[in-house]
Amino acid sequence: MPTTHTDATEARAAAAGAPVKRSYVQRIFSEIAPRYDLLNHLLSVGIDKMWRRQAIARLGWERRPQGWYLDLCAGTLDVGAALSRRRGFGGHVVAADFAEPMLRAGKGKASPAVLSPVVGDALALPIADHSCDGAIVAFGIRNVQDLDAGLREVLRVLSPGSRFVILDLSTPRSPLVRTLYRFYFHRVLPVIGGLISGHRTAYHYLPESVANFPETMALAARMRAAGFANVEFKTLSFGIAAMHAGEKPTTGVR
Repeated sequence: MPTTHTDATEARAAAAGAPVKRSYVQRIFSEIAPRYDLLNHLLSVGIDKMWRRQAIARLGWERRPQGWYLDLCAGTLDVGAALSRRRGFGGHVVAADFAEPMLRAGKGKASPAVLSPVVGDALALPIADHSCDGAIVAFGIRNVQDLDAGLREVLRVLSPGSRFVILDLSTPRSPLVRTLYRFYFHRVLPVIGGLISGHRTAYHYLPESVANFPETMALAARMRAAGFANVEFKTLSFGIAAMHAGEKPTTGVR
């Protein structure tokens, strides 16, 4: 089914952070959940798996292998399941997402003894203060209605000294890579994504949301403003993706 002008307008408005963003994101991810994993791996040519491994390695879970960890905007549980399978990991992962069909689509990827899916909003997590020994979000933080409030909410649930890792798509700085990237993102990806998922706007929203997401230095500044310390970032695959990490301070914590 072709994308209508209204559909495209709604996708652009949601990507830009309009009030409809929360309901739009929750709806489209619920609708594409059955094909989400297939499309993720297909559209990224499998490189998303490598990016997730690098993000999990940056989490530093080895410092507290028996701890409790948050997989935010967990989707189909790829990150939480991968973390739970790391050699030496003896802790527990709480996987939170407000689109319940996404969590259901990931059922069976890991034992409930080590991975607990929880339906919850990133802006109001059903998790106690200072209770998590680390947190990670892969390809989800740009979908949060209020980025700064979301960062503060993660800070709230982390214990002092714990690390938060953000993995998300970015806009390459190289003019050549950026041109190729934008052609693929805006011309090829929506067509393939729409055909396979059967959803008209989800894969139009994706490039728009990346275009409206803060670039690497700006996101690092937002993390510092939210209260994170030792904030660092690294670009991946010629700047197609970026990984940020910050820690909850060990002093001055309420």
